[in-house]
Amino acid sequence: MAGLSLKGISKGFGNTPVLGHIDLDIVDGEFLALVGPSGCGKSTLLRIIAGLERQDAGSLFIGGKEVDHLRPHERKVAMVFQNYALYPHMTVFENMALPLTMARLNLLERIPFVGALSSRKRRVMQEIKQHVQAVTEQLRIETFASRKPSQLSGGQRQRVALGRAMVRDPDVFLMDEPLSNLDAKLRVHMRTELAELHDRLGVTMVYVTHDQVEAMTMADRLAVMDQGAILQLGTPAEVYEQPASIVVAQFIGSPGINLIPAKVGPAGLVEMMGFALPLRAPVLPGAPVTIGVRPEAVRLQPLPGDIQIPVKFRRRENLGSESILHFSLPQTEASILCTVSNDQLPANAGASQTTLAVAASQCHVFDEGGWRVTPVGLDARAPAMPVGVQLRPMGAAA
Repeated sequence: MAGLSLKGISKGFGNTPVLGHIDLDIVDGEFLALVGPSGCGKSTLLRIIAGLERQDAGSLFIGGKEVDHLRPHERKVAMVFQNYALYPHMTVFENMALPLTMARLNLLERIPFVGALSSRKRRVMQEIKQHVQAVTEQLRIETFASRKPSQLSGGQRQRVALGRAMVRDPDVFLMDEPLSNLDAKLRVHMRTELAELHDRLGVTMVYVTHDQVEAMTMADRLAVMDQGAILQLGTPAEVYEQPASIVVAQFIGSPGINLIPAKVGPAGLVEMMGFALPLRAPVLPGAPVTIGVRPEAVRLQPLPGDIQIPVKFRRRENLGSESILHFSLPQTEASILCTVSNDQLPANAGASQTTLAVAASQCHVFDEGGWRVTPVGLDARAPAMPVGVQLRPMGAAA
C-alpha cells in the first residue's frame, strides 16, 4: 500500500488543454473519488497515474517515490476499466491468473510445450493457482471460476475484473467508472461491495465517476473537477454542506440546489425577495450575488424569522417515501424545488401554495463569479427582516 502525490500535473491534446496544474495528495489507504461531468479531465488524470498517458508537466509520486520514468507495469498500480476488459476466450480463472503468469514466468516458460518441461513453472503455477483461488473466495466467485465472460452477469464480470486487479497485490487501485454498465439495482449492490472491499483490504483507491451518488456513498474524500481543475477537495459532508462554488453546489446533491438571484444592499446586507438577510457579504454594495438553498431546507410553512418566498406551483414528483415539489419564482425564469416527506404532506399539497419559507442559516452565498463567500459580522441564526430594517452586528449592545 502507498499514498499518492501529484505535483503540478498538466496535460493537453494538441491545442486543447485537458488538465491544468493539478496538485493532489492522497494518503495511504484512502478512498478518493474524482467526480465531475464528462470531459472534465478525471479519466485523463487516472490514466496519467496508471502510466497510460504521459503528462506534459509536473511529477507523480507513489509511496514517496517519483514514478514518472516507470512504465505502467512497474508502478504497482492496478486499473479496473469501465468495460471490464476481460479476454472472452479465457475462463474466469485464466483471466485472473494472466497478470501473474506474465509477471512470474519468463518467455520460454510461457511457451506451452517447452514450458511443460520446467519444474520451476509447475511450482510457480501452483503458487498462482492458490493465490487466485484465495481471491475468488474473497470475492465469492469461486463457483464460476471455470466459466467464460459471456456466461456471466454484469455484476459477476465486475467482480472478475476486480479480482484480476487484486491478485497483483497493487499499492494503488485505480477504477474508471466501473459500475456505469450495470443496472440501477446492481449498482447499489456493487457500491456496498466496493466499500466493504476497501474496508477489508485497507488499500489506496482512486475512483473516477460522474455519478455523485457513487462518490458520496463510497469515498472518504471527493475531488470535484471541472474544465481540467479541482474545484473543491473535501469529505462528502464538507462538499455538500459548504460547496466552494455554484458549479460544485449544482453537481453535488440530488435534486440540485436552488439558485435565487439576490444583491448586496447599501448596508452590506444580502437582500433577497424583499428581505434583508442577517448575512453581510464581503463584496461591494450593489453587486449581484446568488443564494443557494438545498431543496430539503425549503419549508411549506414558515417559522418565526424565516424568509418567505412568493411562488407559483408547477408540479409534484412522487418518489414513494417523499415528493419533490416544483415551483416558479415570480418575474424570473428561476424555479425552486422543495423536498417533503410524504407522511407529512397533505393530499392537495403544493397546488394552493403561494409562499415557501427558508431560514437564513440555510442560505449559501455566491459572488458574481460563482464562488462561495463567507458572510461576516452578523449572526446567520438571526431572523431575516424586511428590507430597510437594520440588524445589529453580533455582540452589539441592545
